[in-house]
Amino acid sequence: MNLLHHEHTLWSAAPALRLAGIDEAGRGPLAGPVVAAAILIPPAAIDTLYNGPLAGLTDSKRLTPAQRDHYFALLTTLPGIRHGIGIASPAEIDQINILNATWHAMRRATEALPLLPDHALVDGLPVKGLPCPSTAIVKGDAQSLLIAAASVLAKVTRDRIMDDLDKTYPVYGFAANKGYGTTAHIRALHQHGPCPQHRRTFRPVQDLLTFFPGFTA
Repeated sequence: MNLLHHEHTLWSAAPALRLAGIDEAGRGPLAGPVVAAAILIPPAAIDTLYNGPLAGLTDSKRLTPAQRDHYFALLTTLPGIRHGIGIASPAEIDQINILNATWHAMRRATEALPLLPDHALVDGLPVKGLPCPSTAIVKGDAQSLLIAAASVLAKVTRDRIMDDLDKTYPVYGFAANKGYGTTAHIRALHQHGPCPQHRRTFRPVQDLLTFFPGFTA
C-alpha cells in the first residue's frame, strides 16, 4: 500500500499545504495518561524519506518495540521534521471522559507544533476542537505515512511515561503492561488497590473504589 496516497491527494490540490498527521496512544488502559502526537513533514522531503530512512514505517501496533524506538529516533532528529506532543492525565480523563480527553490531547499536540498546520490527517473518527481543518481516516495509521509517524511518536512517548511510573508504583507492573488490564495487573489491583495513576472511572478500578476509600486521583 502506498502510504502517501492521502498526502499526495491533498498536495495535488494545494502544493504548499502545511499538512500534519495526528494520532494517539493509550485510550484503553486502566492507568496512565492518553498521549497524542502531531507531526509535520514537508512535501519536498516526504517522498525521499518514505523511500529512504522511513521505509517500513507503519502503524505502531505492527512494529516491534525496537522498530518503534528506531523510527522514533529518526522522526525526532531528521532535519525538516517537526512534531508536538499532547497529554491528558488520568484525572482529566476521569473528569471529562476518555473521548474528550483524547481530543484535548490531540489539540495540545497540534498546538505544540512550531507552526500550526493548514490541514491535518487524523486517525479514526472526526476530532472536535482541533485548531485547523482535518480529515479523519479510519485505520489511518496503516494508510498514511504522517499518521503512522504520529502513532509511533505517541506510542513510544506513552510507553516511556509508563516505564517511569513503574519506578514509582512497581507493584502494578506498568513497565510490562503499560497500564492495560492484564491478568497480573488486575491481580495487583485487588491486592493493593488503585494508585493515583489509575483511571477511577474505568472498570474494574471503579468497582474497587468501594473497598479502597483512601484512593484519590
